[in-house]
Amino acid sequence: MLPRLFGVRAMQGFLGMDGVKFGALAAAFLFIVAVEWVWLSVLCVIRSALKPSASDCLRQMTAAHDPHTGKETKMFDQMTLPNGLRIVGEKLTHVRSCTVGVWVKVGSMNERPEENGLSHFIEHMVFKGTASRTARDIAEEMDDVGGQLNAFTSKDCTCFYAKVIDEDLKLAVDILSDLALRPRFDDAELQKERGVVLEEIAMVEDTPEDLVHDILCEAQFEGSLQRPILGSAELIRQYTQDDLLRYWRRHYHAKNMVVAIAGNYDWDAFLALVNTYFKDFPNEEPPVAIVEIQTLLSGRKAREKDTEQLQISIGYPGVGLGSDEVYALSVFNNAIGGGMSSRLFQRIREELGMAYSVYTFPTSYPGCGTFTIYAGTSPENGEVVIREIELELKKTLREGLTEKEFKSAKAQLKGGYLLGLESSSGRMQSIGRSTLLLDRLITPEETLAKIEAVTMEDVLKIARCALDAKPSAAIVGKNAKKYLDQIGGASRG
Repeated sequence: MLPRLFGVRAMQGFLGMDGVKFGALAAAFLFIVAVEWVWLSVLCVIRSALKPSASDCLRQMTAAHDPHTGKETKMFDQMTLPNGLRIVGEKLTHVRSCTVGVWVKVGSMNERPEENGLSHFIEHMVFKGTASRTARDIAEEMDDVGGQLNAFTSKDCTCFYAKVIDEDLKLAVDILSDLALRPRFDDAELQKERGVVLEEIAMVEDTPEDLVHDILCEAQFEGSLQRPILGSAELIRQYTQDDLLRYWRRHYHAKNMVVAIAGNYDWDAFLALVNTYFKDFPNEEPPVAIVEIQTLLSGRKAREKDTEQLQISIGYPGVGLGSDEVYALSVFNNAIGGGMSSRLFQRIREELGMAYSVYTFPTSYPGCGTFTIYAGTSPENGEVVIREIELELKKTLREGLTEKEFKSAKAQLKGGYLLGLESSSGRMQSIGRSTLLLDRLITPEETLAKIEAVTMEDVLKIARCALDAKPSAAIVGKNAKKYLDQIGGASRG
């Protein structure tokens, strides 16, 4: 639905930004996304759990404490149903909206090679009809109340979400449960939606900035992370109704899902709705899934394409999901390529005028992570841009950051994080994915304290760990192989 939400180009479009604004806010936004989606993992949560009563549910109230005063600062609502479905909420009394998400722990990372693209295909297909609703019914019922309904698939999860005013919460829960638990997978609709997904794949091929990041994954990983979220056109053309049903039954079960809500809601009323609409899961829990081991490589891939620009993507090792080092890496990211004042943006765009878009971003996955540098430039400037990127990286390793750069990078991080939480959607994403993948929650106060605790030494240490490695690289454009051979690395030459 929301195609490639966490692809770089898709993020830019999702925010409605042009390249200048995106470059300026890249570090802040990418940290918001990462915290909402990955990096909330890095802090411990203080929990007070009530013992199960004779009722049908185990309820947990998660309290966090201000790191300076020790006082309780926030309360999250949590509950686990007898079937294993986890429910989490954060009440926001200052809004009239509610955002509800159904999170499923399945993405392209969980696919076997012959299943690549099935997670995303299923995300599309559930909107084509359920046991009680047609595709048109789904669209009209949400439009009739002015709500928003969408979904996305990432490397490690799938999410279906709805944003409505608080009085329409029942409808949102009803529709989301229908999508997740009662899709029809009608064969006629499957044939039509197959064409939609194939067009989406073709769109990526025609969007070089997206394509180069997919190709970098192929060069950078050995394992399922190297495969694209959308899958290949060849496989999408082959999948049958039975293939989708088999995959859906294996992954869409209660213990593999989280229902998250943020906004103006009554917790007991919301629990009653979830108990009503999510009480009958059609799929039983299968044996524990074995996640494919991911190995970071230093591969190189080029794609010849008749485009006006070269798309350059260089990948270094980052930090894995749950690592405390993510904050230091985020500060380094801001300073080197995260915004308009960053070194790469100032040198390559402002001083040399050789790129419209140039930026860096970190990504974390279970067990590993990456740090990526991107630039789009004309072929005649390709050699200079590659050389200048490497010179700036080497300079940073040799001389470090200035105190002004360090303080500015931390301020960007804090400001961007807080701005990203000023909506029920941002809060729902934060608590939903953190609960799904890490089974823990933290507060904004704790996150800000962790950012503040980052030192210059922390930043330089993580920068050296990343940039001392031989990078992987991908280039898309004319004579791509020629330019690929010129990429050395920050610690080489």
